[in-house]
Formats: sequence, C-alpha cells, structure tokens
Amino acid sequence: MAQGRITYAKKNIAFGYMGTLLTALLGFAARKLFILRLDGALLGVNDLYTGILSVLSLAELGIGTALNFSLYKPIAEGDREKIKSCMALYKKSYRVIAFVVGTIGVLLIPFLKYIIKDPGKIGTRDLTLYYCIFLFNSVTSYLVAYKYSLVNAEQRGYIQTNITTVTKLISVSAQIAVLFATSNFYAYLLTDAAIQLVQKIFVSWYLNRIYPFLLEEAMPLAKEETSVIVEKTKALMWLKIGDIARLQTDSIIISAFISITITGVVGNFNMVISTVANFVNVIFNSVLSSFGNAIATESRKRQELLFRVYRFFAEWLYGLLTVGFFVLLTPLIVLLYGEKMALPQTVIVWIVAEFYFKGDRIVLSNFKTAAGVFEQDKFLALVQGAVNLVISIVLAKRIGLAGVYIGTVVSGLLANFITPPIIYNV
Repeated sequence: MAQGRITYAKKNIAFGYMGTLLTALLGFAARKLFILRLDGALLGVNDLYTGILSVLSLAELGIGTALNFSLYKPIAEGDREKIKSCMALYKKSYRVIAFVVGTIGVLLIPFLKYIIKDPGKIGTRDLTLYYCIFLFNSVTSYLVAYKYSLVNAEQRGYIQTNITTVTKLISVSAQIAVLFATSNFYAYLLTDAAIQLVQKIFVSWYLNRIYPFLLEEAMPLAKEETSVIVEKTKALMWLKIGDIARLQTDSIIISAFISITITGVVGNFNMVISTVANFVNVIFNSVLSSFGNAIATESRKRQELLFRVYRFFAEWLYGLLTVGFFVLLTPLIVLLYGEKMALPQTVIVWIVAEFYFKGDRIVLSNFKTAAGVFEQDKFLALVQGAVNLVISIVLAKRIGLAGVYIGTVVSGLLANFITPPIIYNV
C-alpha cells in the first residue's frame, strides 16, 4: 500500500511539472502579447473578473472537500456501492451549486460599475458582456467538476493534470493567434470559452468510460453518513467564506479603491508568483490523496512523521524562494513587460511575505483536509476574512496598494499560529 502511494505521488508530480512548465511558458507569451495589443484597463478587467468569479465559488461552500474526504475510506476498502452513493450526492450538489453561482452572478451585473474605477474607454455594455463570458465559463465548470473527485481520491490526479494541460495549451495557443489576427478582447475571451466547453464535454465522456459503474443506479447514503458530510460541509462553509474574503478580494479592493489599471499591473506580479507556486505546490498537492490514504490505514506515529517531514521541506523551500522573489521579482517584470509595469519595493516586501507564510499554511491546510479536520477551527477563516477586509480597505485609502497586502499578511498570520496545535491533536 505504501509503495502504491509513492508510485501515484511520483506520477502525479511528474505530470504536474510537465503541465505547469508548458502552460507557464505559453501563459507568459500570451500576457506579453495582451499588453502589447490591448488596452491596459482590459488587463485589469481580465484579472478583476477572475477574482469576482473566485468569490462566487463561495457557493461551493466546501462540499467538494467534504465529499472527497468521504471517498478515501470506501476507495481503500474497494466499496464500489459506497463510492457510487457518494458520487451521486456529489453530482446533485454541484448541479445546485451551478444554478446558485449563475443566479448570483447575474444579480451582480448592475453593481459592476461600482467596483471598476477608471475603466478608461471601456463602456458599460462591454464590461457587462465580458463579465457574462467569464460567468458562463465558471457555471459550466461545475457541471463536470464532481467527476474529478474520484480520480483525485484514487491518487490519479495526473489524469486531470493531463486534460487540463492539453486544454490550456490549445486554448492559449489559439488566443495568441487571435490576438495577432484581431487584437480584439471579445475574440480572445470567446476563443477560450469555446475550447473550455469542448473540454468539459470530453471530460464527461472520458470519465464515464473510465468509471462506467457511475452510470448505474446508486443507493442513497445512509442518514448517518449524510449527516457526517453535512457537518463537515457546515464547518467548511465558514472556512470557505473566510478564505474568499481573505484571498480572493484583493483584486476587487484594488479595482474599487485604487484603479482597474493597477489591478492589471499587480496581476503581472501575481502571475510570476503563482507560476512558481504552482511548480512547488505540485509536490505538496500531489501527495494530498496519499496522506488521506495513510490516515485511513497507517498508525498515528507514522502520520506524525509524514507531517513533520512535509512541513520541514515546505519551510525550507518557501524560505529560499522568498529571498529570490524579493531580489529578482521586479527586475524580471521590467524585463518581461517594461518599466511602466514595476511596483515600489515597499509593496513587493508585503507580496513576498504573504508568499512565504502561505507556504506554511498550504502544508497545514493539506494535512487538515486529508484528515477531515474541519470543525476545530471553522470560525478562524471567518475572523481572518473580516480582519483582512477591514485592514485592507482602511489602509488602501490611506497608504495605497501596500495597505491591501498588509491586510492580507496580517490576517494570514492568524492561521500560521493557531492551526499547528490543532494538527498535533488530530
């Protein structure tokens, strides 16, 4: 069993790295061309709408994480009927989520003009239509997302990685061609939407072939089992709300209180950091399902050893990367996108500080998720979200962009100090 976990983890890491490298290279090329061909405000709109749709993912309320946890044991025991029952519940839940996200998304349309400061030449009609394309992509993703849960719980995340990588390569390549040919933001967005839709149809068909038993009729989960999932989802709901208020609102605050164009400038820095973070997180996320399996089958002593090694490695790696970012991030942005895209070093120090502390939180969060430990600190993320919003908005008005990131860092540190004692008591 341990050998199987290692094999799956290696495969997930290998495919994860290949996918991340290929999509990163094309992504930087596409963003460079975007800056050259389109208005700077459109870059900000692109990043802002991505942030808004991340906030709308609040409707998911953590049910996916709770259901993924519920799959670890039946998979380890080979209980196909239980797997079918869990997946049937997952499917129904995500259809409801898609409807809720779509409804809330439409209701937000009249308020878009209040969170976009200085849109330049972009009219209200265009801002609305751009948003609708983003919303369509988000809503349709929920209709197939549940099918990946079984793949990931079986430690076969490389399947999702490969599909996502191929789709991204095709999509970004097509978008680059469209920018060269038309320099039109509508064509840019619709190209991606069409390719993503084809991918979703393919995923549904392909995973039905891998797991044909999921098409069979499933018995409902027992009341006790459903209650466990509901309780974990309730706990995760608060975590989800807090995480979104803390992590997904920066672009909205920057757009509303500073400038939509600055949102795009910050997006350049975020893209570099997130690309490097994706490389690093391939390692940490690829062993998540293996941790879930180990927690279901291994001794407490073995679990603690795995956690300590995992955390030590993360601290060392993120510390090294943080120093590199502080020294080299601004020169890299200037090299890629020009002097006008640089940010003051007083802002950079807070951006890289958040990166470092987030590295430790990823380890803590992954282990908690694998162990199904959601109730003990369910209100912590909510407190973090409130702290972030208050500090970020107040300081954004007083000192500008640095204030937004000060709020993010301060609120994040709460989890770095409070979560470890919970982990050690699992």
